[in-house]
Amino acid sequence: MCVRNLFSEDDDIEEGDLPEHRRSPPPIDLSKLDASKPEDLLKMSKKGRTLMVFATVTGNPTEKETEEITGLWQGSLFNANYDVQRFVVGSNRVIFMLRDGSLAWEVRDFLVAQDLCEDVTVEGQVFPGKAASNNTKDKQQNEVNAKKKDKKAEKKKPDLKANRASHVKQEL
Repeated sequence: MCVRNLFSEDDDIEEGDLPEHRRSPPPIDLSKLDASKPEDLLKMSKKGRTLMVFATVTGNPTEKETEEITGLWQGSLFNANYDVQRFVVGSNRVIFMLRDGSLAWEVRDFLVAQDLCEDVTVEGQVFPGKAASNNTKDKQQNEVNAKKKDKKAEKKKPDLKANRASHVKQEL
């Protein structure tokens, strides 16, 4: 007997047994949504989905020190009934994996308040931690402002080589 014959796509598989990418997302009740808090929409959309939160430990710890420090954080989160798995990915970098993505922002708040946490990244957004120096915060803000200025400068300059039919006159 062939394995394909045993498991055909027509078989009824319960919703809970499907892989996460095949499950239907939970319905979002827009009546409970506060438009002034976009974070609430993200929480509702990530409910029941796996989400990863990245954290950076301040200083130059060894991988073993990072494992010890983040192990304490994981233990505290576990005691607060958060189901979190931890993966050390560098000498000062760690991933916290949550089975329920809607809890990521509460975990972020906890991590940001830790003395040895430099920054936390959730859904591509970087949040400075308690250990982040003012220079780091200023540097990140300056990088964002510099990128915005570069984009504005690029938009103002006409590309004369690529666009020969341009009506912009260039004075010599």
